Amino acid sequence: MTARIYAVTRQEGFARDFGLAGQIQRASVSVMANLAEGFDRNRPAEFQRFGQIAKGSCAEVVSHLYVALDVGYLDEAAFQELLDDAEEVSRTLSALLHASARAAADSGLRTRDPALAGGGPR
Repeated sequence: MTARIYAVTRQEGFARDFGLAGQIQRASVSVMANLAEGFDRNRPAEFQRFGQIAKGSCAEVVSHLYVALDVGYLDEAAFQELLDDAEEVSRTLSALLHASARAAADSGLRTRDPALAGGGPR
């Protein structure tokens, strides 16, 4: 998605709108950067927090795409392609966050069970 955003924002009309072009570029990069940062913190709660920020950035990309369409920087076909990309990224993030939360909960249940933690019943 980010590579396509950069490609489209370098086209003649879009490229002259430094504000919108910069905003949509930063938002698309933010999706990737926040996911990477959350992952690297190696804590499920941090991954969830940064993953939600990444989803918010993805929604920001969608918002900017609508502006670009409305002002004529994107034709309908280019808009739809980028919108499809952003929606796929958002769905993927949702599934990843859901799976991560489920795995963390499963892991937490096992570590809290004294019998499984080796401490025996109390």
